[in-house]
Amino acid sequence: QAQLVESGGGLVQPGGSLRLSCAPSESTISYYTMGWYRQAPGKQRELVASITSSGITYYADSVKGRFTISRDSAKNTVYLQMNSLQPDDTAVYYCNANRGYVEYWGQGTQVTVSS
Repeated sequence: QAQLVESGGGLVQPGGSLRLSCAPSESTISYYTMGWYRQAPGKQRELVASITSSGITYYADSVKGRFTISRDSAKNTVYLQMNSLQPDDTAVYYCNANRGYVEYWGQGTQVTVSS
């Protein structure tokens, strides 16, 4: 039973940066499309960024130019570098691994952007 574990969330001031990490407990993520989702209270879950096994990336318009998703096959880890953070970025961030027929989710990590 593979599981994803997120880390790196926390409290940061507007304009600050955080880097989120996502790694499985046992299996490799090499053949999965990896994604970062977020959900704020009272709002729908939204896809923030994703990266395919071949390195093709997608970003939501709200984070383009500020967030960068990457994957490190040697470390079997996916990252979300978040720069120029804004209060609207406050949410629980979830890591997702998807093969089209198999999907896994992390437990989520809280990101709070506030003065």
